[in-house]
Amino acid sequence: MHRDEMATEAATPRIAPSSVAGEYRTSGKWLVAGSVMIGTFLSVMDATVVNVAMPHMMGSFGQDLLTITWVSTAYSIAEIIMITMAAWWTMLLGRKQLFLLSMLLFIVGSVLAGTSKTFGQLIFYRVLQGIGGGSLMPCSQAIARETFPPAEQGMAMAIYSMGVVIAPAVGPVVGGWLVDNYGWQWVFYINVPVCILGMAMVSAFVHDPPYLKRGVAAIDWGGIVLLTIGLTAAQIVLERGEEVDWFANNWIVFGTATSAIALAALVLWELFRAQEPVVDFRLFKNVPLSVGCGLGVVIGFALFGSSFLLPQFTQDLLNYPAYQAGLVLMPRALTMLIAMPVVGRLYNLVSPRALIGAGVLILAYAYWRLGHFTLYVGFWSFFPILVMTGIGMGASMVTLSTVSLSAIPRHAMTAASGLYTLTRRESGNVAYAALATLVARRTQFHRSDLVDSIAATNPIFRGADSEFRSRLMQAGLYSAPRQRRDLAVVNAVINRQSTMMAYNDCFWLVVPMFLIALPLLLLLPKEGVPSEGAEHAELE
Repeated sequence: MHRDEMATEAATPRIAPSSVAGEYRTSGKWLVAGSVMIGTFLSVMDATVVNVAMPHMMGSFGQDLLTITWVSTAYSIAEIIMITMAAWWTMLLGRKQLFLLSMLLFIVGSVLAGTSKTFGQLIFYRVLQGIGGGSLMPCSQAIARETFPPAEQGMAMAIYSMGVVIAPAVGPVVGGWLVDNYGWQWVFYINVPVCILGMAMVSAFVHDPPYLKRGVAAIDWGGIVLLTIGLTAAQIVLERGEEVDWFANNWIVFGTATSAIALAALVLWELFRAQEPVVDFRLFKNVPLSVGCGLGVVIGFALFGSSFLLPQFTQDLLNYPAYQAGLVLMPRALTMLIAMPVVGRLYNLVSPRALIGAGVLILAYAYWRLGHFTLYVGFWSFFPILVMTGIGMGASMVTLSTVSLSAIPRHAMTAASGLYTLTRRESGNVAYAALATLVARRTQFHRSDLVDSIAATNPIFRGADSEFRSRLMQAGLYSAPRQRRDLAVVNAVINRQSTMMAYNDCFWLVVPMFLIALPLLLLLPKEGVPSEGAEHAELE
């Protein structure tokens, strides 16, 4: 081929820029990755950091626990909708401009939330925060993917994933300290300097690539309306179902039906009617993306589920203060921070099937160990098991994020990242709802089972009752008018033991989920880095 012909072929738009190695950034890529990781960190952290401030907000606004949780629900609803629509807004505004506007809206929402005088104001400002934070995660992932060349995609996803896992571990600890020392308003004010730094870095180092499509021919109003109704109804049902006994409540039934109908109609509308769909479901034809989303559901369920269960377990049964309960999760977060860059390097050397499989098996064993805890477990008993979960999460999450998007054209990367993020976040929401219900139901089951063994003819019960009575008498707390106090002690022990057994059941539940998902690995590519020819074929 002549030199002129080679130049002409290199310039033709028929070849996607992702196949041209020179169009990946070689200078400043770490600054780009750091810039977008700040956005990811803020978006994820604000979904959890307010939980430690809710008791203080209840006093400030005079609301009960059921009502005050709308502070979290409002943010989650807005965030989920924006995650799904991130690709559409990217076409409309441009990705860099969308990122900066989102961070600006996030700052405004944070400041206003901290200055709220009424509960209604706080909810509205949390919606603004959620709108600002939702698009940050898929945009961050897409930018990281497109900044690093194919040989460094594992490291790109390691950096992105570090932002995802640091936030839920650091958020409750930092939030608890701020609330204790400065007041609940500071869980919002702390976002401002971090967000300003992120905006400055994005403005300086991030640039939109020329191949991104700009502008829309027609606004998909039908898709936007169906998406908003479906996800809003689903989120409300998941967050409120346990508190109102699920389908025993009529509005939960109505909300579930509304969500199911709206989301089914959304899929049909986007596939067959929308000229420029707000959600591109056709991307699920890509096998690695579909398999990655499926495995991501299981891993997300385990990650977010354990982040919910462990603090509850340590506070309710082990009487840890909120700050120490947050510290329980730190070994996992620190291990993931160490493991993720290592896995990013190994991605080019080891089959992604092997890395993900090893991570999933480690997680299955660690959760099996968590299912054997007792009421006498100490703080350091958590350490080795959470280190194992950190290694397993690091190996599986980084590799899965990388391989799931490995065959996606660069111009569709934001849309694919949005779908991948959506499935993982929704699995976390399902985990919260399912595990909260399971703890309540299994506690009742185990309590009933234990109470059945309480009888005067049971020698174990007679011995325990006699010992309780003896200790109460030694303490001067047992007398004829108070002779049933020993039974109250027995009742308290039964309640704690039944709750402990319910938590063990929840950890056990995750183990078969991991094992059932393992065969999906066979559908993933054997090699992590696509060959140049394969990338040309995918994107031409």
